[in-house]
Amino acid sequence: MSSSHRTRLNTMLLQSLWDFILGYNAWLRSPFFPVLFSLSVYLTFCLPFVVLDLLSPRLAWIRTFKIQQKSHVSWTMMWSCLVHSLYNHVVFLFPLTVLHWFWRPASFMPEAPGTLRLIWDVVACLLLFDFQYFIWHLLHHKVPWLYRTFHKVHHKHTSTFALTTEYSGAWETLSLGFFAGVNPLLLGCHPLTEMLFYVLNIWLSVEDHSGYDLPWSTHRLVPFGLYGGAPHHDLHHLKFKSNYAPYFTHWDRVFGTLDKHSE
Repeated sequence: MSSSHRTRLNTMLLQSLWDFILGYNAWLRSPFFPVLFSLSVYLTFCLPFVVLDLLSPRLAWIRTFKIQQKSHVSWTMMWSCLVHSLYNHVVFLFPLTVLHWFWRPASFMPEAPGTLRLIWDVVACLLLFDFQYFIWHLLHHKVPWLYRTFHKVHHKHTSTFALTTEYSGAWETLSLGFFAGVNPLLLGCHPLTEMLFYVLNIWLSVEDHSGYDLPWSTHRLVPFGLYGGAPHHDLHHLKFKSNYAPYFTHWDRVFGTLDKHSE
């Protein structure tokens, strides 16, 4: 198949996907959609790792993939994190999405984005978010008041598991939500691109906190140690003083904050 035929096929597939999504136009324009979308995607991505955590005490081969093999995730720990995440979504995120709904009503063009433009924009959003969070994260560790006041709650668990991903205070939840929400606007992304970026960003964040180093993990698929993944971030929770970037490793290399044991 020639490259032009592949391009047309990809464009047709994207258009079919976008047409399908537009079929739920009423939901897309609802003030409830952003919170329900992010929460449902988040919990869906957490579920496989929750199952692994529940099975790992009984199945030794699962424990071989755990980064901290002596750690144990209890029902109480998972329930505490889940309730905390639901609280943040209902009390803080939902009111803001309603305000945004009044201020900037959703509008959707009928045409899907081109394949290359979609990939470019998703990668650009991810790299920009990675930089923003690195700076935010570094400041909230280097300035004691910021750490004690805003970020310490996220470090309650030194051994991460999937549901610790969104175990954070209101300021951290709103800050990261702002970065993720504003980047597609700054880059002029198509709404489909914006949705796919949100999905990818949530997955990578959950995987980072999963506590598992699986054979198909993202850091194993990206070459040259450019992507840190779960081992990189788990070590940050364990040692506190390194590996501040959420995904990629280049900013930690530049600032000298990369822990070599995570490579």
